[in-house]
Amino acid sequence: MVQPIVFPVVGPVTYADDFGQPRPGGPHQGNDLMAPRKAIAVAAEGGTVKFWTTSLAAGCMLYLKGNSGTMYEYIHLNNDLTAGNDNRGKCVAGVAYAPGLKDGARVQAGQQVGYVGDSGDANGIATHLHFEVHQNGGKAVDPYPFLQAATPLLFYAKPGSPFVLSLTGTVVTATADKLQVQVTTLQSWPSGLTVTKLVKPLTLAVPATATVQQKPGGPGGMRLLSAYEGQPVVVWTQPALASLKAERGDDGALTAALVQLG
Repeated sequence: MVQPIVFPVVGPVTYADDFGQPRPGGPHQGNDLMAPRKAIAVAAEGGTVKFWTTSLAAGCMLYLKGNSGTMYEYIHLNNDLTAGNDNRGKCVAGVAYAPGLKDGARVQAGQQVGYVGDSGDANGIATHLHFEVHQNGGKAVDPYPFLQAATPLLFYAKPGSPFVLSLTGTVVTATADKLQVQVTTLQSWPSGLTVTKLVKPLTLAVPATATVQQKPGGPGGMRLLSAYEGQPVVVWTQPALASLKAERGDDGALTAALVQLG
């Protein structure tokens, strides 16, 4: 049975079903999620983490024992101190693991647990997260169905910390107080994360206090109902405090402050 999880990497990721493919140490036991160096890795579900730092092959590694009984393995986490492959860092919080995270800590689904890297035998090859799934603590099973069904986070911010998003895309539907946007590009502050080539419909609340403009610098006071399907749009969200619902982009979890219709 494929249980729902949070996708374990935030931001641009590419992956394929490479479970079982031949490797020097035997069949591949996970899926490799190709992502930029120091991309944020998050908990697939709530549970308890364990640091593992003594495997030359895995490098900086983390076990997540999920509340469901499923064990997740996060392998080849970051060990670089700069933007390059310097291998000067250790398998410690703030380098491989999330800042302030302690071995044995309990985490919530979607909470940061580490950073993507190329430690261990992935050194110098390509930065990625080797992600494994062990149901009931048993043998590794193919993570691909779990990843395909997983909910990706649009952005990451420490729970309870302030954030603002800029969403670029096209109008899907509009009512007097709601706007559904087919988002193609997302920018997040203060993290500075930019995600492009999204194909993500988001439904935002648009209160009466929001400004609706026809174009950048154009007159305000327009009605949202003037928007039409396929119209280009940029939305700035109201400053808010981060939550899992907001990071997933649940319907109504984001509130518009400014809507600019193209």
